[in-house]
Order: sequence, then structure tokens, then C-alpha cells
Amino acid sequence: MNTHNEEQLKHIKSKIVKIQIIGAPGTILLGLGLYGMFGAQGNAFHPLLNDLNIVYGLLGVGATIALWQLFTLIPLWRKQSRLVKESSATT
Repeated sequence: MNTHNEEQLKHIKSKIVKIQIIGAPGTILLGLGLYGMFGAQGNAFHPLLNDLNIVYGLLGVGATIALWQLFTLIPLWRKQSRLVKESSATT
């Protein structure tokens, strides 16, 4: 593998990790929203999770962040896969 591909691969991997870290709160919000919607049934561990307006907000913000994360990661995964295939073909 040439050094340019190695550098690109390392850069892509670091971007993927950063995006996953940024997307973690979205997943947490989505999980709390789903818990408030389906699991709590009026007896949540926090009173805000009993309010459907708050729950809908959590679901909306969490889903938005998760979708942004997905649409940002897909091109990076494709580029990473292409670089790995190129490097394995040359060796």
C-alpha cells in the first residue's frame, strides 16, 4: 500500500470516529424518546419522560442527529472500502 492511501485511510478512520462520537448524543436522545413513548407508560424514571411533547422532541432531535450521522458516514465507509480494496489488489 502506498503512503498516500495509508494517510487517506488513517484520515477517514479518524473522521469516522469523530462522527460517531458526535452522533452518540443523538442515539441517547432517540433511546430516551423510545423509552418515554413505549416503555415508561406514565411511570418514567424522570417526570419529563412522561410528557409526550418532550418525548416527541427527543425523538425528533435524536432521529435528526442519527440521520445526519448516517448520511455523513455512508460516503466515508464507501471510500474506506474502495481504498482497502485498492491496497489489497496491489499487494
